Amino acid sequence: MRSRASGMWWGTAIEAPEPAALARFYAELLEWPIVHEEPGTAVVAPPQGAVYLVFQQAAGYRPPTWPPGDGEQRPMMHLDFQVGDLDEAVAEAVAMGATPAPVQPQENVRVLFDPAGHPFCLCREED
Repeated sequence: MRSRASGMWWGTAIEAPEPAALARFYAELLEWPIVHEEPGTAVVAPPQGAVYLVFQQAAGYRPPTWPPGDGEQRPMMHLDFQVGDLDEAVAEAVAMGATPAPVQPQENVRVLFDPAGHPFCLCREED
């Protein structure tokens, strides 16, 4: 596999109706820079450049339903982020545009939806 220096991006690709806007949300949430942007695509990466989140434009995008429901668009994947203070992390994510899910299945995890409707989890660090 080629490195970033040779022009290859690798990581998780996430479909969205407005990829640049969703990239800005995750860049702010993770405090990672947007390292590449072109029409229909934006890439967010950690400062050390180990992995990338690629946001791609999707025509006819339908956000997934969580919890999953029969006949509904299922979440095919989700991102988990470990945090020190769960309440503070949730408040920060909401201030950036996230929405808490109505169902919270675990005490040490909060499920939220990003601005495009993808679920993601904030997980409290275990001592």
